[in-house]
Amino acid sequence: MTALAGVIYTLFLLYAVGRLFRKSASGAVEFIVASRGLTLPAFTASLVTTWYGGILGVGEYTFLHGVSNWLVFGVPYYLYAAIFALFLAGRARRSEVLTVPDLLENNFGRPAALAAAGMMFIMTVPAAYVLMLGVLLNFATGWPLWVGVTLGTALSVGYVYRGGLRAVVATDIIQFFLMFLGFLVLVPVCVHRFGGLEFLQANLPVGHLKWDGGLGVQAIAIWYFIALSTLVEPAFYQRCFAAKTEQTARWGIVAAIGLWMVFDFLTTTAGLYAQALLPDLADPVQAFPALAAHVLPPFWQGVFMVALLATIMSTVDSYAFICAVTLGRDVVGRWRGKLIPGAEDTESSLPMIRASLSVTALLAVIMALLSQSVISLWKILGSLGTPVLLGPILLAHWGKSLNGSRVAGVMIVSGLTAGGWLLLGGGGSWLGIEAIFPGLLVSGLGLCWVWGLERRNR
Repeated sequence: MTALAGVIYTLFLLYAVGRLFRKSASGAVEFIVASRGLTLPAFTASLVTTWYGGILGVGEYTFLHGVSNWLVFGVPYYLYAAIFALFLAGRARRSEVLTVPDLLENNFGRPAALAAAGMMFIMTVPAAYVLMLGVLLNFATGWPLWVGVTLGTALSVGYVYRGGLRAVVATDIIQFFLMFLGFLVLVPVCVHRFGGLEFLQANLPVGHLKWDGGLGVQAIAIWYFIALSTLVEPAFYQRCFAAKTEQTARWGIVAAIGLWMVFDFLTTTAGLYAQALLPDLADPVQAFPALAAHVLPPFWQGVFMVALLATIMSTVDSYAFICAVTLGRDVVGRWRGKLIPGAEDTESSLPMIRASLSVTALLAVIMALLSQSVISLWKILGSLGTPVLLGPILLAHWGKSLNGSRVAGVMIVSGLTAGGWLLLGGGGSWLGIEAIFPGLLVSGLGLCWVWGLERRNR
């Protein structure tokens, strides 16, 4: 039943996209930002699904550390999303650019734009989400991980090739309803069959209902810095660039925060039930599908697995698309000198973007197979990308024009600092300090130095 539901879902997606996009998108404005025509419902549904693709990682964390999931993957991201909505969404829409590197080039020149594009390419390779697709398909079908990873990736990016962002948003709307449906079935069934809070208190390990999950303050606090990546989140910017109006961008993010709160309540509750009912589960990444298999009848198991599949695919297609645009247009196009900042590109940039989709898919598959933890991938990419992009993007929003070569140098050095720290720490902290902190310190000091030089030379 589960496999059949997955096949039906996949065929339906392909049919829906095929009906909507019989003709390929024409020109970069239509392909990259959907002709800047996203309405509030489409904007909100697309952002909600795109930013929640780490569904199995949420299950893994809640299974291991309980309600602290809400303070790690919930509250800090609501906070920075709200800051983005209040202070950045309108500015992003008014900029009339197509990508974040365009924004930086307008303020700091091509070197800074290239440095940003390189970092964004690394950040948006959807390896963590591709890994989750492979794990899910392995659980549902028994296929080897590499088969699930490869097939899931191919299905997720195939329809993007012709339709671009419009195809991504069209499927996101379908996936939005499916992701909520799955957990609105699973959680009430658990409560009805086993009881509510009293059952969880009696069956969860000590610490799972404590605010920090027994991890301590520092383990929670680090995510409030990693969550700063929200302010440089490529999916937020792309949706804002594509929004119909500034109000659509601003209120779409506010609406999305409310929906994420509801969904976080459902997923955290489901993760707690998975730990209470399946304490000996070998692989915590499989917490949600294993819980569904344990408590739901066959038909609803199939529905729930499709909901998980939809949630993950909605992020794989979005990030693969952003990654391909970044590589094909913002890296290769700028490097070859064929990209005019601020210009409304014609068809000339599309062949390279479409070719870059294949490169992105291959890289995502390789990275997913080499990694064994979704959460470690999130942490590493957030620790690298935030120091590189945060300061320059905020300065660009407020129209600060600095020497582009110096800004690019600061971006590269801060990225190397965070990357070197990760290597010295074997992918984690070194000397008890997480890599994001020295990266942010170098970035902040470097940009202050550049600003001081500019003021002195005036």
